[in-house]
Amino acid sequence: MGQLDSMSKLAILADAAKYDASCASSGGDKRNARAGGMGSTTGMGICHSYAPDGRCISLLKLLLTNHCIYDCLYCVNRVSSDVRRARFTPEEVVDLTLNFYKRNYIEGLFLSSGIIRSPDYTMEQLVRVAQLLRETHGFKGYIHLKTIPDADPALIEKAGLYADRLSINVELPREESLTVLAPQKDARSIRKAMGGLRLRLDEAKEERGKAKHAPRFAPAGQSTQMIVGADGAADSEIVRTSATLYSGYDLRRVYYSAFSPIPSSAAALPLLKPPLMREHRLYQADWLYRFYGFSVDEIVGSMKDGMLDLSVDPKLSWALSNRDGFPIDVNRAARETLLRVPGLGVKSVEKIIRMRRVASLRLADVARLTRSLKNVRPFITTQDWTPGASIDAVSLAARLTPVMAPQQLSLFG
Repeated sequence: MGQLDSMSKLAILADAAKYDASCASSGGDKRNARAGGMGSTTGMGICHSYAPDGRCISLLKLLLTNHCIYDCLYCVNRVSSDVRRARFTPEEVVDLTLNFYKRNYIEGLFLSSGIIRSPDYTMEQLVRVAQLLRETHGFKGYIHLKTIPDADPALIEKAGLYADRLSINVELPREESLTVLAPQKDARSIRKAMGGLRLRLDEAKEERGKAKHAPRFAPAGQSTQMIVGADGAADSEIVRTSATLYSGYDLRRVYYSAFSPIPSSAAALPLLKPPLMREHRLYQADWLYRFYGFSVDEIVGSMKDGMLDLSVDPKLSWALSNRDGFPIDVNRAARETLLRVPGLGVKSVEKIIRMRRVASLRLADVARLTRSLKNVRPFITTQDWTPGASIDAVSLAARLTPVMAPQQLSLFG
């Protein structure tokens, strides 16, 4: 490994990090507002994430090393894999981060790692990177550290003092699948670590409420990731598991990563990669639960055989299954009802509510607020529009289902 230069290591370890989806920077503190320091939260190894306000955030995303003592069957970096290996020192990661930032390539760092020597040793190395950036170099940009569930809680505590976000991966929707596919990992210890992290985050929030100068602790909270398609879990199971994780651990995000078949994979794994659209539909269902007021039972109830429809988004699928609740009057309906209209997002609904205080809305007014009027029109009435019998037509689902092959698009248009 000593013969590899930094760029060669970066090529290996940035590629190895691509399987981890949990790298969004939404919720990060604006550390750059403070005096001094470098970096802000506003090529190779660079990923692009999006904050809630639509800002594109560039992060250097890589592994400290793809060496690993574990043998998780779904992981390309497992100990039995024959992939090319590399390892950064903490100082090399720090240098890369600072150099990329100075060139205006990135605004932060997402750092994970294979397990080397022991969970504690690996966590110490990850924490050292963040500590050097913050204390030695005054780096004020965003830092997300992937934490090791079995590491000493004192190391997790230290990580939270330097990182904006911490994440612990649950790996798979079913706990029994983890036993089969990742025998060196324990679902109970993962959940225990996530629970401990939530308690510490709650404590930090309370401390900051009492004293503004109390030490920060992972102000952007914690997230997790589930691999989709490596086991037989249906979308209904995944959605229910995610809802439990959100409520139990106060997560900022659950990320979904479509399983990707790897060289020399075990017979226990599927041979084909699930459609990326499945991953996308899970994110949309996730949005319905978190931002649109849908219950888990409502989302699951509109599924066929426990799977999300790949041809239409889950809100439209629900509306087609509940046509007796439509059409609704956009000039009178409550906010929570408007949020259930296909094609209307949170921002569109807020604008409708503001506009109708001044004047009754016509169909043309609604058209200016959405890119999906075709989906909206059968489900609403306005001052000058009513869908009539079309809401009950047998052909409605066919007319609203795209003819083209599904593509990954932005959430709900």
